[in-house]
Amino acid sequence: MAITKKQFQILTDIDLVWNFMVEIYDPAWANGVPAPFFIHAISSTWMTKQYTHLDRFWLEDGRVVAFVYHEDPADTVMFSLRPGYEFLADEMVAYAAAAFPKGEHGVSFNIFGSQTAILSAAERAGYRKEYEYADLLFDMEHRALAYALPEGFYFVKPEDVDPLKITDLTWKGFGHEETRGPLKDWDRLDVGPEWSAAKSYQDNLATIVAPPPHSTPEYDLIIANEAGEYVCLSGMYWVPENHLAYMEPLCTAPEYRGRGLAAAALTEHYRRFKPLGARLMTGGDNPFYQKIGYDQEVLWTHWIRE
Repeated sequence: MAITKKQFQILTDIDLVWNFMVEIYDPAWANGVPAPFFIHAISSTWMTKQYTHLDRFWLEDGRVVAFVYHEDPADTVMFSLRPGYEFLADEMVAYAAAAFPKGEHGVSFNIFGSQTAILSAAERAGYRKEYEYADLLFDMEHRALAYALPEGFYFVKPEDVDPLKITDLTWKGFGHEETRGPLKDWDRLDVGPEWSAAKSYQDNLATIVAPPPHSTPEYDLIIANEAGEYVCLSGMYWVPENHLAYMEPLCTAPEYRGRGLAAAALTEHYRRFKPLGARLMTGGDNPFYQKIGYDQEVLWTHWIRE
């Protein structure tokens, strides 16, 4: 069967990407990122979307077998490849190097250490590894989390969640208030094209807090203090087909860090997802994850061509 190509269309191809990435999922990310990675990124205000038409599928008889795409910045490209189609790796790398916007080193690649076909193709194309780092995963089959929620805090009930308060928390939790001021001063902030001076503060917030496609916000955890202020958020995509609890995002208000709130939230995720058959829970590269018991690694490598 002949291989055909198709450019990504943001309004129609979300499910095409999701289904493909769920099908090819590998616990070591040998075939590319888990599906929530792409969906969360493309639904976020920080991702550069003006170049999504450059993302490309390779298909055989209508079934996706490969996908080349960017996250942010747009000059950094990633690869997802179905096992058995490694012969496409050189073509994928060549397309990525030629099609996407050029940064300081042209087009850069983020490739996982387990993506052997893509790594070899990048080397043949004249790329070299610039640096690497590891994200940590939690083995839910063989390990346990047991961190208690500190006294004076509580988990917000799903029916009581206020999405506007979540947005305020993430603004502070990811350091934006320190560098750009309070979120309520939206009229002087450059926070993305979704915001409009013709809208109220709350109407502006409402445009960016809608759950992404395929997200599972019913599993998100919000911790509040005794005054009802939101102080910690742990979001979670549950992908039952992959037995995967994909954590995104995780943040704590600056004045509440170091109190064990994030560890307690991840412990509650563990307690809820373990009975559902979860095998892995994702984390990040922060030393915090190793400290609380994350010990499996996914190696990211960054490649440039002089």
